[in-house]
Amino acid sequence: MKYIKELLFVLLSCVIGSCTHNSDMEKYQQKRDDVVDVHALIKEISIDDVLIGSIARPFLLGDYLIIGDYKSSDKLIHIFDKNDFSYLASTAYVGQGPNEITVMGHIGIDEERHCFYVSDHGKQKIYSYDIDSVFANSDYVPTVKTEMNMTRFPDKYQYINDTLSYALMIEPISTSTFNQSVAKWNMCSGTFEPMPYQHPDIPKKRISFAVSQENDVYVECYTFHDLMSICKLDGSLKCNVYGPSWDKKESKKIHHYGNVMFCKDKIVAAYSGGDNKSKAYNPTRFFVFSLDGDYLKTLDVGFQIVSFCYDKDCDRIIMNLDDEIQFGYLDLDKII
Repeated sequence: MKYIKELLFVLLSCVIGSCTHNSDMEKYQQKRDDVVDVHALIKEISIDDVLIGSIARPFLLGDYLIIGDYKSSDKLIHIFDKNDFSYLASTAYVGQGPNEITVMGHIGIDEERHCFYVSDHGKQKIYSYDIDSVFANSDYVPTVKTEMNMTRFPDKYQYINDTLSYALMIEPISTSTFNQSVAKWNMCSGTFEPMPYQHPDIPKKRISFAVSQENDVYVECYTFHDLMSICKLDGSLKCNVYGPSWDKKESKKIHHYGNVMFCKDKIVAAYSGGDNKSKAYNPTRFFVFSLDGDYLKTLDVGFQIVSFCYDKDCDRIIMNLDDEIQFGYLDLDKII
């Protein structure tokens, strides 16, 4: 009898330990109701020297704000001083000619070389732009950094060095669909090493992602599921975070997460929850999480957020908005 009791105690301890471990890795959040209204704190960025279309993305390189203008009929990239937002230069002509960009994709940032890389998905090339040379020569011609393979290529990526970037890899499987996954990408060889973790209930991922080398984590935020996965940089799962609308069945009716970024030791993710076929597609709020996936608060921006980046030097989010103002920023000091 004593042996049976001891055995039952061991089994019960194992079950309790397993449940505890599972709760750490599978987090279900039914309420995200700590809402901070920051609408009045958004400061407009007035841009008068150049016209920028409605589809634009901001990037930061040193003291410069780089805006990719994806609907431009002339130059696709505009550069500003990030401190006072004064206009400095434009580059990257759109077109079919040599060194022109046909279908602009991601803009990669290389802080060490003081340059940025522009993907052209029409020509399957990535061009390199030296920012000082752009300032010195209005007719600056970029060089080809690398060629992209049509069977596997990076959609977006965070550049670390020539042999390591963390990329959102696209792998076409037919003329109408593709697989998507986070992978380590060697820009020199063109090879990809997909991260091993894949959520077992979601065979076709549609995600945004962000990487923090400093914190040894990356995060995946799902477009058509109320789900965020946080993983270590070795590809192992840290935790899955399920929101109130979680369902393993894919629904393209509702847009859940938009883009995501790391702000110091926090994860900040744009979230919509609106109808994909209406203007509610664009997020109007940011969810703030700890690195362990714990929900901290919601920042209600009150504007339609198209894209954004984080200025770590000034501790602020710079946003492209589809609203009454086109560009604005939010100081995060004392907010998160």
